[in-house]
Amino acid sequence: MVLIGRRLSAEEFRLLLADPATADTLLYGDLDDDEAEMPEPELDLEKSWHGVHYLLTGTAWATDDGAGAAILGGDEVGEDGGYGPARILGPERVRAVAASLDALNVETLRARFDPDAMAVADIYPLGWADIADDFDRCLAPYFIQLRDFYRSAASNGQAVLLAIA
Repeated sequence: MVLIGRRLSAEEFRLLLADPATADTLLYGDLDDDEAEMPEPELDLEKSWHGVHYLLTGTAWATDDGAGAAILGGDEVGEDGGYGPARILGPERVRAVAASLDALNVETLRARFDPDAMAVADIYPLGWADIADDFDRCLAPYFIQLRDFYRSAASNGQAVLLAIA
């Protein structure tokens, strides 16, 4: 399971709200066209998504209106792709998430990193104790990517579409 995301223009956001079935096309391209290539996601937290979410919220699944919405927040949209439907955050929510992420830094998250607590909470992909000395490789870069992604979306007035694939 990986988390992917895409920033949506105002036009794409309107299209998605009018027809939620377009969520898959916006995320994965035209899957009915055998020759079409799947677009590269603008956000790809790989398997670190749940660990980053835990560091932002201190929980496995809870969200809030700030940084806690960055990964698992938003409103469900479209069909269930196997790990739940995609989720959409409109431009106002994106700005709130971006501001909350900007208030954090890598050192704040490093202080929250507790591999034993993450194991107890069943944070995917499990085995956090095995990488306890590798925070800088396994979590920090993904937090920075997430923060930059939301910062860019907020500064451009964009919505964000997220999916666990």
